[in-house]
Amino acid sequence: MANTVPEGKLSTEELVNGVLASIDREREREIVSRRFGLFDRKETLEQIGEMLGITRERVRQLEKSVVINLKSSVEKGSIPNVADFEENILDILKENGGVARVSELTKQLTKDATREEQARVAFLSQLCPALIVINEDDNFYNSVGVRKTHDEKAIKALVAKLIDTIKEIGEPKEISAIAKAATMSDEKQVAALASTSKQLATLNGRWGLIKWPMVNPKNIRDKIYVILKENGKHMHFNEISEAIKDSDFKRKDVTTQAVHNELIKDKRFVLIGRGIYALKEWGYDKGTVADIITDVLKQAGEPLHRDEIVKRVLKSRFVKETTILLNLQGKPQFKRVAKATYALSE
Repeated sequence: MANTVPEGKLSTEELVNGVLASIDREREREIVSRRFGLFDRKETLEQIGEMLGITRERVRQLEKSVVINLKSSVEKGSIPNVADFEENILDILKENGGVARVSELTKQLTKDATREEQARVAFLSQLCPALIVINEDDNFYNSVGVRKTHDEKAIKALVAKLIDTIKEIGEPKEISAIAKAATMSDEKQVAALASTSKQLATLNGRWGLIKWPMVNPKNIRDKIYVILKENGKHMHFNEISEAIKDSDFKRKDVTTQAVHNELIKDKRFVLIGRGIYALKEWGYDKGTVADIITDVLKQAGEPLHRDEIVKRVLKSRFVKETTILLNLQGKPQFKRVAKATYALSE
């Protein structure tokens, strides 16, 4: 697909074709193209070896040799236009904290950040002497950094420091608070470093560990929790459903019925009115209006006027006053002991 590149600039596909054209042997061009997934999915050493009729180890040796030669050619300026690509990447990185995921770089360089486009950006970056490439593994996303600022070891060490800092904080925080706690002055760089880690996630302006629902909700229940927590007060299940649909969650196509079902099942949520739910951690307990009246009278240890009972019940239930009065008058566990004054039945 066409790239979104400045006028006069070559697309990543054109740049890659130029690099491949500098490789003399067809077999080596094939190896590089397939190993980096420049035009199709990436292939393993075994797959390429089987296709070419050579061993896995021989494929690895040829790949390493070709890449070293290409890096040398780029550094000498023998391969045209790669220096312009490098300068473009450096400009983007300097504006974004000195390091970025390949996926994000590709979005800024191309119209469609496809898998092939990302592979080309990663491949070209690996050939540029001013750039450092972090390969994807269990802990890091495929990322590119400014070599002059940090090498790969330093980047990983800083990310480890941020992870430890966030663990110590114990809850999601804005990047400014994390930077301060980590004694790092450049907030933009802190955010950039955090974005390279698979152990961290961000949502609604806060960063935290990937396992924390507030920054990485994995299911409907977690998303409900985030919505209620962000709202800071009780919500009707219809409102919660709409809020999820309007959110920044990666997957937000939910039905109102599914939301209601999860609210009923999860102990983190408490029904406090007709279809209205709140978080248990806010001090709400499960139970009917009659249960709450019982608790109020037990805690008081003495009869209470109905107005006082209503006042106390409304602190934990979003219901009409008439609902509370009907429970007082109609439930056998309550008895009137004086005018408009009630106690628990013995």
